[in-house]
Amino acid sequence: MRSTFSPALSGALAMIVCGFLWSLAGLFIKVLNWNPFLIAGLRSLIAFLFLFALVGTVRLKWSGALLGAALANAATMLLFVAANKTTTAANAILLQYLAPVFTALFSVIFLKEHLYREQVLALFMTMVGMVVLFLDRLSPGQLVGNLMALTSAFTFSLMFIFTRMQKEGDPLQSFMASHAVAALVALTVAIFLPLPPFTTRAIGSILVLGVVQIGLAAFFFSYGIKRVSAVTANLLAVIEPVFNPVWVFLVLGEAPTANTLVGGVIILGSVTLASLISARRISKYT
Repeated sequence: MRSTFSPALSGALAMIVCGFLWSLAGLFIKVLNWNPFLIAGLRSLIAFLFLFALVGTVRLKWSGALLGAALANAATMLLFVAANKTTTAANAILLQYLAPVFTALFSVIFLKEHLYREQVLALFMTMVGMVVLFLDRLSPGQLVGNLMALTSAFTFSLMFIFTRMQKEGDPLQSFMASHAVAALVALTVAIFLPLPPFTTRAIGSILVLGVVQIGLAAFFFSYGIKRVSAVTANLLAVIEPVFNPVWVFLVLGEAPTANTLVGGVIILGSVTLASLISARRISKYT
């Protein structure tokens, strides 16, 4: 029992830590007065260099899963940046976090993973929580921006699927490849945009984004996705938009709205309950 349950529990904890680290983006992007393409490009470049420094080499054993994960992750980052430029930030985040629905469907079709009742309920309640979370900030937005955000949900879910396919391999290599692609594309666009001031605060913020928010997060994601199902990993990652306003409140003093609190409780409650039920099932049958 112990040998089967412990990896699942450690994998779930790793995904939770990953979600926490991802949630730092809102705070540090908020203090950066740069265009989104420069932020995305430098963040990915720094993340790639950080991962390369820790791993020591690029061991790309090319496969369909590695290529798919790399392209899906790079596309997600670039689409999300573009969506934020053409629709509201709330719309972009809400639409991107439809990803667990896609992940649930793809995990059954391509990974042959079981979808349990508590996961289906958690998926539904998570969507309800996301709507409540952003209800006071939603607007019609622009159709193109909303479509890009919705497409980013599709590519985000594919990233979970393709990295899960590498559970016997090294998903971290997919992240290194994806950050190289994202950096190349975003920085190429940024070259043609006005250069912002490089202050000490800005440099510190982009370093945190590259090293901690996505660089270190990639380590926890790579560990967790090898030990939990794709849909569980995606559900746990939904804590990102929940804790995003928490860091902004703690550091900048911007109090979250009532909708933010209620939506956050719904999401955290449903995901936690589903995780506990799944853990109990694993311990029962092992």
